[in-house]
Amino acid sequence: MKSLFSRLLLSASVIVFILILAVWQWFQFSQDFSRNQVQQSLHQELALHMAHINPLLSQGITSDAALKEAFHDFMLLGPSFEIYTLDIQGNVIAYDANEEKIKRPQISTQPIEAFIEGGELPIKGMDPRSPDSNKIFSAAHLQEASGKITGYLYVIIGGEDFDMWQSLVSEHQAPRIWGGMLIGSSIFALLLFALLARYLTAPLSRLEQDLRLVENQKLADGLSLSNDYRGSIEIRQLSLHIKRLLKEISQQHLAINRQQQARHDFMLHLSHDLKTPLTSLQGYIDTWLLLPANERSSDLIEVAANSGKYIQQLLSQMLELAALENGQITPEFKETRLSLLLEELKQYFTPRANTQKVRLDFEVDENLSIITDPQILMRVLSNLVDNAIRYTPSGGIISIKLIAANTSPEAQSHQRIWLSVSDNGSGMHKHELQALQQMRNKPSFKRDDILPQLGVGLAIVRQLLGLLECNIDINSTPGEGSCFQIELQKI
Repeated sequence: MKSLFSRLLLSASVIVFILILAVWQWFQFSQDFSRNQVQQSLHQELALHMAHINPLLSQGITSDAALKEAFHDFMLLGPSFEIYTLDIQGNVIAYDANEEKIKRPQISTQPIEAFIEGGELPIKGMDPRSPDSNKIFSAAHLQEASGKITGYLYVIIGGEDFDMWQSLVSEHQAPRIWGGMLIGSSIFALLLFALLARYLTAPLSRLEQDLRLVENQKLADGLSLSNDYRGSIEIRQLSLHIKRLLKEISQQHLAINRQQQARHDFMLHLSHDLKTPLTSLQGYIDTWLLLPANERSSDLIEVAANSGKYIQQLLSQMLELAALENGQITPEFKETRLSLLLEELKQYFTPRANTQKVRLDFEVDENLSIITDPQILMRVLSNLVDNAIRYTPSGGIISIKLIAANTSPEAQSHQRIWLSVSDNGSGMHKHELQALQQMRNKPSFKRDDILPQLGVGLAIVRQLLGLLECNIDINSTPGEGSCFQIELQKI
């Protein structure tokens, strides 16, 4: 009885049985109402005719002994009738029955007056032979020759004899009625059993079995339900939601694995970037310590200090990258003059470029304005220029300029321009470019791969341009230099 199927079957069977019983009761009530209405309509003038036929009644006499004989004759012709005479107050005066059978010596005349005045049938009045039941009747005024009303002729339609025979018939029919209801309920229960088994129990059982099989599936292989469920709409929707949930779990598992692999590869890449300056720092400091005091050169300390600054820069970039990944930086777009931004950038990097004998060539239209976050775009360009200065030899050139935009109607409608940051430095190999692409999506370095010294700066560039909703295109040739093309939105 604990199963859903058993509870549904039992509940539905009980409810249907109650409904059948209620319908049967309503049918009985409706049938009784219709029968009473028809019977009372057919006998509506019965009392009036009796009053005219009998000479005593026609004279308004209500209490003569001869009336009992007349009532007896009338009741022989109509065994279901019970005839009474009443006075104006409703007191029972004459009748053909033993006195002990009269349970109500006085009855209400209100229903009688409603009947005589032609009220809507059926109208029930008090039964003098019953202390609590009401029955349909026929009634008429009894009046003298002068027209004075002396009482009523009150005829019960369906008296004690009628009730007795009806009770016998009902007792005889009761087994057939209850048997029919029981058979009908049993047939319904069988049909309900078949429907529940086909559209509810069987699909739920298959779904339960498949979910047990899912427990043995591996997340790496993906979770799925193998069957299609043809039960009710709710079962199909439930199975679809479960399939969608299992698919989402599998995708999240794959995403977590990719993220973990990306973090592992990124840390491996970062350790490679930190290894060179750390080795240089330790080497120059050890050399400085091993030399005699009179042979120690400040050049060794200066080189070690530069290595320390580079390590500090990498750590700062790591913190910045972590802030970007955690969503702690949000852009604030506004109108920005690109020439002013590049002028500030040039002033910042000119001393360092002069030291390394690298020329900075930044040329854009002075009146060109774009929609961007100037601080984020400045950090993007700073990272690119910093990286370019690091890998451009003496006599090299680092340029920032606008390049020919896409002239298609779609591109022009979006008001997009391309800003190029290029150098003629060492450039990047093919595997380094591939690694740079992986830094945005899913890094997948192998242990035996040659790790490119790209630094964290270019990963930050990717993240910052993602905040600005800008695309970047990278072209690089070993020994010839690199070119980074950034898509911007102009006004």
